[in-house]
Amino acid sequence: MSDAINTTQKIPPLSPHRRNWMRFRANRRGYYSLWIFSILFVISLGAEVISNDRPIIIQYQGEYYFPLFNQYTESEFGGDFDTEADYTDPYVKELLNQDGNWVIYPPNPYSYNTINYFTEQPNPAAPSAENLLGTDDRGRDVLARLLYGFRLSVLFAFVLTAIGVAVGVLAGALQGYLGGRFDLFAQRLIEIWGSMPELYLLIIFASLFDPSILLLIVLLSLFGWMGLADYVRAEFLRGRNMDYVRAARAMGVSNRAIMFRHLLPNSLTPVITFLPFRISGAILALTSLDFLGLGVPPSTPSLGELLAQGKENIESWWLSMTTFVVLVGTLTLLIFIGEALREAMDTRRG
Repeated sequence: MSDAINTTQKIPPLSPHRRNWMRFRANRRGYYSLWIFSILFVISLGAEVISNDRPIIIQYQGEYYFPLFNQYTESEFGGDFDTEADYTDPYVKELLNQDGNWVIYPPNPYSYNTINYFTEQPNPAAPSAENLLGTDDRGRDVLARLLYGFRLSVLFAFVLTAIGVAVGVLAGALQGYLGGRFDLFAQRLIEIWGSMPELYLLIIFASLFDPSILLLIVLLSLFGWMGLADYVRAEFLRGRNMDYVRAARAMGVSNRAIMFRHLLPNSLTPVITFLPFRISGAILALTSLDFLGLGVPPSTPSLGELLAQGKENIESWWLSMTTFVVLVGTLTLLIFIGEALREAMDTRRG
């Protein structure tokens, strides 16, 4: 009996990170949402292999070709022109499949900008065996544009969130640790900057510059850090007078080391718990701007652009319905993940 008690006492306690992870896993809804979102994102990273108008591999006259990575002329496959082969052309398809040659196409043989010139229905065409989710008003495959648009939205949200977190954490840490006049001046500056009409600025810059992802990231990053800076500032204000910080100062530890080695790890709870909500907010911002015509260029696959097409073509239900399902499903998964993170990192729970 005493040996069992001693053995039990030797079990080391769980680290805070391990305990938080176990709490997160206990929330099945958030845990499964993380898995589903991760799987969908990984699949979208391979969009070129899943949905593309170029074959994955071609075996032609005993040689292998990889159009996904290289450009080949039509004449290399027995055609008439020295321009790049159009693999959607029935003539080129016939050349690639005759005399024992073979081709492996992606599961969905359309890229996000591929126009189906051979459909028998007027565009936008309803879902069919040829285009599983139909086509948009220009004859482009909706499934391909949803897949590429989802990847673009998530990557855009990741970049925007990373920049916002980096700037917000730095600004909040400096305000909270230094305090005094610096904090007072920074707060007034943030109040002035936060009162700027963000949408009007986006409209002005959209009229002055060509629309691009880089322009959107720069403009939205100018405003996306302020909310997080307030939370980090509050954590640093609370922690800078604690005993372990005073002890570090007494030992001669530099302010930089105290801020980023001691205070910051203990102030990351609001940063981590708000990450999924910031990502969902960035996705929604990009979709809204694209819907208004202030986002990415027209040829870029975008969920907002598909929603705008659905508004212009009310009878084409597949445009708005499929985009709505993808957008709401993505935001729902991120909200479930955020709720699970918030509960897992709640310090009031034992």
